Amino acid sequence: MTAAAIPSAQPRSSAMVRRAVISSVIGNGLEWYDFLVYGFFATVIAQVFFPTSDPLVSALLTAATFAISFLVRPVGGVLLSTYADRFGRKPILTVMILIMGFSTVLIGLTPSYATIGILAPILVILARILQGISVGAEFASATAMLVEYAPPGRKMMFGSFQMCSQALALALAAFSGYALATLLTPADLQNWGWRIPFLLGSLITPLGFYIRRFVDESPEYEKDTKQSTGQTPFRTVLAEHRNALLRCFGIMIPGTASNYVWFIFLPGYVIRQLKLPFTSAMLSSLIGGILLFIFVPIMGHLADRWSAFRVWLLGMLSFALLSYPLLAYVVASPSFERLLIAQAICALSIAAIWAPTPGLLAGMFPTQVRSTGMSIAYNVVVLLFGGLAPFTLTWLVAKTGSDMVPSYYLLACTALSLLVLGLAHRTRTQG
Repeated sequence: MTAAAIPSAQPRSSAMVRRAVISSVIGNGLEWYDFLVYGFFATVIAQVFFPTSDPLVSALLTAATFAISFLVRPVGGVLLSTYADRFGRKPILTVMILIMGFSTVLIGLTPSYATIGILAPILVILARILQGISVGAEFASATAMLVEYAPPGRKMMFGSFQMCSQALALALAAFSGYALATLLTPADLQNWGWRIPFLLGSLITPLGFYIRRFVDESPEYEKDTKQSTGQTPFRTVLAEHRNALLRCFGIMIPGTASNYVWFIFLPGYVIRQLKLPFTSAMLSSLIGGILLFIFVPIMGHLADRWSAFRVWLLGMLSFALLSYPLLAYVVASPSFERLLIAQAICALSIAAIWAPTPGLLAGMFPTQVRSTGMSIAYNVVVLLFGGLAPFTLTWLVAKTGSDMVPSYYLLACTALSLLVLGLAHRTRTQG
């Protein structure tokens, strides 16, 4: 199974290519930094905005708030991505970074429940909805910009920069958590310290906005949209590219599960369930993010030279085989050292999943509907296997009493991915 070849248009100057890559990486990194910070500080946010006498209820409410942004992502993401296909990548990317900046400031400045009552969680929910709308379209539009600017033979490498920015965001968000937990008392962290990462993240918004304003439109978009039929991108994708959507679903599931379970759910899980210190969870995530930042472009280069789908498949299968024994290794005797070893070993496999994914998805669709097609696939999968994962896993662990529930979830996602890809291949062959 391979993605369709992505045609190359008249190349831009090397300076403009660098500017396009930097703008995509900075903007997408900011989006994901803001998004990840909420996940990392979920245990603190639960006490500030959702105080209850039952810690489980508080955790579930916070997880539900985390999931809310994913419920609006398919709608917001598809609408904005459709706009990107009809009017260009540049304007929508510029707007999205402003939306994310505003929502991040809103979370950082919202008073606690003890101060303003029910208005506090309402404002947080509103901010999460705005974050969901922005992030929902960011992946597809930024990926389209990257692969459409890439020179021939380097589409997977350039697409991997999308995931590099997420790895960098993971590292920065984890570093902020580690630094604050180390420097501040638990009381100060809960009272005001947790707000600092949100406010600092919002300061990058003007820089990202400025850089995106001065990036030329994608060369492939300018060339290929002249051939547009005038039909809406959303309708075209559903009518003509259903098999491509199915293949994208299969490819997206493992990467989504690995991200949201291993790097977003796991830190809070080891704190809450395995009783590890907050600093241990953050430091291990920091190192994991750094390793991903190093490994992802290497895997992107291999995907261009070898085979994108083979690199992805090797990463998926190796991660599926490693996740259970490594989690069992951590659960058997919880410690920072064991958690770090598990994060480090899995980083290479996850990098192999992440790196070719953007390029593979982009290659499934023609330029005129690329952003929309990727957005549909991305947001549906992320809603089902990402946004709902923390809530689902928290509930399952509480009900079953098993500390191994996350690994079972990852194995189930792997099996489902292979099933969907098999179905897509069969449908395509019959067609």
